[in-house]
Amino acid sequence: MSDFAARLFRFLTEFPLPKHLPKEVVAHSPFREVEVQELFRQFGHRFYADNRPRVAVLGINPGRLGMGRTGVAFTDPAALRAWCGINHELPPQRPELSTQFVYQVIAALGGAEEFYQHFYLGSIYPLVLLRAGLNYNYYDSPALTEALWPDMRLSLRQQVQELGLRTDVAVSLGKRNGTFLHRLNEELGLFDYVVVLDHPRYLMQYRRRELEANVAHYVAELGSLIIQ
Repeated sequence: MSDFAARLFRFLTEFPLPKHLPKEVVAHSPFREVEVQELFRQFGHRFYADNRPRVAVLGINPGRLGMGRTGVAFTDPAALRAWCGINHELPPQRPELSTQFVYQVIAALGGAEEFYQHFYLGSIYPLVLLRAGLNYNYYDSPALTEALWPDMRLSLRQQVQELGLRTDVAVSLGKRNGTFLHRLNEELGLFDYVVVLDHPRYLMQYRRRELEANVAHYVAELGSLIIQ
């Protein structure tokens, strides 16, 4: 039987590119790149090489400077090295805001090894979306949401069923994202309950003065979901 890491690798590398998108929107799979595959293999071997049932903590869709480079959700190159212990040859870049917040939460929950035993960080839609070379979200236009909806259904169903995620609860990173996760869950019936948290980037960009309290709120919400 394959482990969690192997099943996730298969999902990420085999997920199809969309056939039709609105003009100027491009979907990109970082897992078509050998370097990204290798970094994920190292990450998966270190943190996901088992068959534990994990809580899905789901963002919108990956960004080009986080998972788009490292293959690991909410993890930029600096965090991959500093927090996950994985060395690489990726060029330095400006720290990614969501990554900074997420790894403060991870540190407060006992560090990466402890956190990834209980949680799976991912996205409702697993491919990078770009418009004019910049990050774009699946909900940034009604036409894009409609075009991607069948693939979003496929993505969520595959992640839950093929990875063996817990179905009693899931976590949405972002309130608008949570609206769509609730809709998807109503259609698919995958989770008993969905917890909705403010998106890490929003908290870092607009509520940074309350960083300590926001991290503590995340830690309390996620910590309550851990089953020993």
